[in-house]
Amino acid sequence: MNKLFIFETEDGFQIESVFYRGDTLCVSTQVGCPVRCNFCASGSNGFLRNLSCDEIVSQYEILKEKLNIRGIAIAGIGEPTANWKNVINALNYFKSQNLKVTITTTGFNTEGFKAILLAKHDGVTFSVHGFSKTVREKLFPNSFPFEKSKEIFEKHIKNLSKSQRKKYQIGYLLLKGVNHSEKELSLLSEFAGKYSLTVMLMMYNKTHHNCFLPVSEKEYEDAFLFLRKKKIRTTLSNRFRTDPLGGCGTLTINRK
Repeated sequence: MNKLFIFETEDGFQIESVFYRGDTLCVSTQVGCPVRCNFCASGSNGFLRNLSCDEIVSQYEILKEKLNIRGIAIAGIGEPTANWKNVINALNYFKSQNLKVTITTTGFNTEGFKAILLAKHDGVTFSVHGFSKTVREKLFPNSFPFEKSKEIFEKHIKNLSKSQRKKYQIGYLLLKGVNHSEKELSLLSEFAGKYSLTVMLMMYNKTHHNCFLPVSEKEYEDAFLFLRKKKIRTTLSNRFRTDPLGGCGTLTINRK
């Protein structure tokens, strides 16, 4: 079961972390989020400020004696590429503590995306959630530079061996009636198949500030089977992420 932890910064903001899978701490990198994905609650109040390297690291330091933390997921509130210098400094500290460190990003800040892809991480999840223009317009603000971010990701992946590519995956959040049609899943499978990438399929954690809904269990399974038939390595997300305090797009909002 996932556990949510709330910390307060010296200037009165809250930082939220989630411990999951019995060994991994998901840490936040910003107060609010500049990306403001239309389906995500974490950025609904706007972007307030970056967390310092010390504030990112402190989420681990405060909890390390209480929890069996073996890995860090830089995937909480905030967009890592928009605070990439502090994120990479924190990543290097975590690695010095012999922790496995993964990063989840939309690739929002292209300069930061390049830097993070080259950092000494143990894996990067490129959160896409939709490849067609129609779907992306529903999910992301118009200013989101997806084509440029996609180009940066592809250029990086092309230079890696098949075994090195195992560190990278595509994050895909299924939203009812939006991005799980055969057409949309075909675009996903084409991209993942081209570069031998794993796809992580995620169930949506419903929030109260938008009209997006999660797919049914059957639709979730159908999407999984569709990708498997296309010979795409596909994993399913931690089922506790859809708990009210499970994180993944619901931090800040659902606990109010």
